[in-house]
Amino acid sequence: MNYTFFDFLQLVGSLGIFIYGMKIFSDGLQKVAGGKLRAILKGMTTTRLRGIITGFGATTVTQSSTTTTVMVVSFVNAGLITFIESTGVIMGANIGTTVTAWMVSIFGFKMQITPIAIAMIGIFFPFMFFGREKFRNLAEAMIGFGILFIGLEFIKNAVPNIDDNPEMFMFLDGFTEFGFLSILIFVLAGTVLTLLTQSSSAATAITLVMLFQGWIDFPIAAAMILGENIGTTVTANIAAIIGNVHAKRAARFHLIFNLFGVIWMLIVLQPFLVGIDNIMSFFAPEAGSVFEAADEIGRANATLALSLFHTTFNVLNVLILFAFVPRIISLVEKVQKESKTSDDKFRLQYISSGMMSSPEMSIEQARKEIELFAKLIDKMHFSFQGLFYKKQKKHEKFLKKIKKREQITDNIELEIAEYLTKISSFNLSDRATRQIRAMHSMINDLERVGDIYFQMSKTFEQMQNEDIKLPKDAAKEIGQMLDLLHNAIRHVRHNLDKTNGEFDLDKAIIIEKEINDMRDKLMDQHYKRLEENAYSNKAGFIYLDYLNRMEKIGDHLFNVSEALAGRKVKSAYSRVMEDRN
Repeated sequence: MNYTFFDFLQLVGSLGIFIYGMKIFSDGLQKVAGGKLRAILKGMTTTRLRGIITGFGATTVTQSSTTTTVMVVSFVNAGLITFIESTGVIMGANIGTTVTAWMVSIFGFKMQITPIAIAMIGIFFPFMFFGREKFRNLAEAMIGFGILFIGLEFIKNAVPNIDDNPEMFMFLDGFTEFGFLSILIFVLAGTVLTLLTQSSSAATAITLVMLFQGWIDFPIAAAMILGENIGTTVTANIAAIIGNVHAKRAARFHLIFNLFGVIWMLIVLQPFLVGIDNIMSFFAPEAGSVFEAADEIGRANATLALSLFHTTFNVLNVLILFAFVPRIISLVEKVQKESKTSDDKFRLQYISSGMMSSPEMSIEQARKEIELFAKLIDKMHFSFQGLFYKKQKKHEKFLKKIKKREQITDNIELEIAEYLTKISSFNLSDRATRQIRAMHSMINDLERVGDIYFQMSKTFEQMQNEDIKLPKDAAKEIGQMLDLLHNAIRHVRHNLDKTNGEFDLDKAIIIEKEINDMRDKLMDQHYKRLEENAYSNKAGFIYLDYLNRMEKIGDHLFNVSEALAGRKVKSAYSRVMEDRN
């Protein structure tokens, strides 16, 4: 029976089910992990050894070394971790990706997992309708796990049978007769397979199925695994194209590190595979040699041997090259030289490398971007203070700074909003949905604060052009109001920096009350000055304009605190105001 195009489509569809199941499984695990995954990633910033453990843990959760390395590249690009700190995570990701191979070879070939997978979907499907989000996330992960192995079973059935398609086997077997050149050909095949599937885990699963079905022998399968180790680095290098020099270096390090590993393994491949065969023969003598696996038991044992090869190679590669990491870093820095041109041009730092592996991680990147947004507002505040109180020769400099930063705030709001909208298209948890809505509110309020500072700078420019001067006491009062606003900005930045959700709303309420009280007090002073002809009506209008705008800034900053809390605190504010009265 010849293998038809329809049979090929079934194979592609089976692969699609497998990858889709892996994605659901990964997304569910990341939702279950939630804040814990972020805590794992914070462990990156210590020693290289902890970085390896972090990379292993993150890849075990995401089920993709590609995802972890792309995530690392975006963190390096954002300045969250340094290029040198990222190297440990990348090495750990190489080890973590081998977990999938073990999972597939043990559950997919050594036991009948499909009935269990279907039963698992049946057990956990009702949990999708539970009120508690934790149960829904766990159910999503387990359903994904079930779909993954159903897809694997479909792949096994869709791969053409050797007995029915001898001409296809002869074609493939023709590439295995060139000795060491054959090994290189299948290293290239493994690389291409990973590029096509965009997942080293999926490519590994296909290799395991081909080995189990007898299409390729053990050495050829090992060569494809080595190729897949190279292919998995390409996605991160593509992601780094839009990144800064440090992100590019992290991606290049991954490529060079894996290339070095493949090179030394190719040199010792034959004796190394004999060693793996001896280990497997010791633990499973009844299965025979993995080089001569003829029956189903022998081929299933060969898939375990391939998983052992995959893990042993990656662990040894880390152990051997660990001491040479500084040399590899020097090589990478020579290959990817730092540009001499200034990198001051505005660009979002945390979300410039695209979406993360899960909505939760993407939301964390957006939160870090909003932290930088608040920092920019702080700089605008200092620029306005400098404009208001410094000597006239510096006015032009501060006016330009405020105008430039106001344009940046417009760009930031637009780009973060677009990024949050993209995240919203995913299957989000209730908590994630609330966070995104709150972030939309925050960036809108912060952008309005930037607009008001710019409008105040234009009012100051008008004062200069018309030679309008405020009395010293009026200028001093504006300085007092600006100091209160700076307290509010610092408090917002302090709350944005917190990741545990414990926001100090009471202080935000107190600061907002102080701003309103100061506004009322200064309004009285304004009317007194008008009554005493202490300044002209024109100067009085400008003074009043400053007061109203600064009070508006206080309101917007208070709105940010409300959004951070995830609830309106008007009732609490009302109680404070009642106490005041």
